[in-house]
Amino acid sequence: MANDNSARVETNDIENNHIVLDVNKDSSQESQNSYVPFLQKLIAEVVGTYFLIFAGCASIIVNKNHDNVVTLPGIAIVWGLTLLVLIYSLGHISGAHFNPAVTIAFATTRRFPLIQVPAYILAQLLGGTLASGTLKLIFSGTHDQFSGTLATGSNFQAFALEFIVTFHLMFTISAVATDNRAIGELAGIAVGSTLLLNVLIAGPITGASMNPVRSLGPAFVHNEYRGIWIFIISPILGAVAGAWVYNLVRHTNKPLREITKSASFLKETKRGGTK
Repeated sequence: MANDNSARVETNDIENNHIVLDVNKDSSQESQNSYVPFLQKLIAEVVGTYFLIFAGCASIIVNKNHDNVVTLPGIAIVWGLTLLVLIYSLGHISGAHFNPAVTIAFATTRRFPLIQVPAYILAQLLGGTLASGTLKLIFSGTHDQFSGTLATGSNFQAFALEFIVTFHLMFTISAVATDNRAIGELAGIAVGSTLLLNVLIAGPITGASMNPVRSLGPAFVHNEYRGIWIFIISPILGAVAGAWVYNLVRHTNKPLREITKSASFLKETKRGGTK
């Protein structure tokens, strides 16, 4: 398990009252950085959402314009690695939500102040729309490809798939962001890998949105709203369900060592795998 001076996710912060990822911070550094002005959080959400949508959607456009050179696995890797980098870059500032569904889910479990939800969502929507607009300017003319999300199957299939993959994503986020027993150093890797896997699964069917602004940004810029309700409602419901289900399974008064009957996997590896 990570000790008190190792990377970890702080929850229910009294001064900030939001989920924060502190990487390699000692106690003195934590006290100095315990308060982040709300405006800085919003700017971080705009910037983070911008680069997440820009990089992920750019990989889709390049793939369409150049004979599928990026491929589905390549697109999934871009989404996953981009989120991983952004979590480690901005998680300690805004919590690295970049997704209204995540923000709403945290608010429903009282891990994020409800009063801040509208501002966070507007910041995320602004970032996603700016990213989509930037891509439209760069890839103009015949190269102006729609990078939004459209269901290739039935509405029921799309709704169910988006619900499941968003549930999976939020369940993982809740594990690494709200449970001190999780290995905090690997939070970005865990969440980024989950996004990567979900894109591989749902990408060909729904575009693997899992994020309302990922769908709304391109929809606004390209004026394409077919089935947009699916990509707003389903991710929100999936995220809320994922957060609440993890809350049900996380509660215990026992330490991790007692639960697993051994030290953490990483510590056991360092000791040569002996118990």
